[in-house]
Amino acid sequence: MGEVRAGGEAAAQVSEAAQSELLELCEERFAQLEKLQNEIILCEPDICASPQEQSVNRLLATDAELKQWLLVQPSLLAANSEILLEAGKDEMLKLCSDLEMVVSCCEAKRDKLRETKELEQKWLEEKKQVLLAANDHIERLRVEKEKYSEQNVFLDTKAKIKKMTVYQEKLMESLGDILEKHAPLPQDESNANRKKKNIPQEINEDLISLSEILEVLMNKVINTPHDPYITLDHTFWPPYVEMLLRYGIAVRHKENNFKIRLETFF
Repeated sequence: MGEVRAGGEAAAQVSEAAQSELLELCEERFAQLEKLQNEIILCEPDICASPQEQSVNRLLATDAELKQWLLVQPSLLAANSEILLEAGKDEMLKLCSDLEMVVSCCEAKRDKLRETKELEQKWLEEKKQVLLAANDHIERLRVEKEKYSEQNVFLDTKAKIKKMTVYQEKLMESLGDILEKHAPLPQDESNANRKKKNIPQEINEDLISLSEILEVLMNKVINTPHDPYITLDHTFWPPYVEMLLRYGIAVRHKENNFKIRLETFF
């Protein structure tokens, strides 16, 4: 295209004879156009008032012009080869310019498509990674499911329950030892000591220890959570009950003072 432009610019100057012939040809064609225009003006009918009739007339005129152009035989612009060469060069330059615009648009579209392609490929790679991770997770879950069958889960749960039961028993034993050491049941004393301390002579032998009271309270909460209260009787030593109430370990019933329950610690 650059070579065509350079050649066109170099041969832009034509001979005087060619210029004169071209001017005469242009004047001849211009005079012909004026004649045709005058004939069209004279033959043109009055403007119709109806827009629909105007549209029909334009359509008929266009159709007639198309038929006339189809019957016209193509002819050379001029017989002079120098004029034809210059006209061809000018047309070639215009065509080159149009082709350059087309190429530029195609390159811009190509770059845009290339960018879109890169983004789509990146998105595809990310989705492949996600799919691969999901498949790995599914495979790992399948292996774990085969490894931990229903029987294995049952045995594992049973072992955990047994372990927790043993741990609870140890805690209860430790609690019992601590309470037995620091909060023992009342013991029989000599008559002299009883008289000095004004303690009644008879001590109920059916009293239960503080650890047993706590165990009764906990079992009641676990077995019947809807009714966690226990009824106090002669086996509950009043000082123990008062200590539990005072330190917030147990709570008395609002309507019945002879009922207590374990405080809610959660």
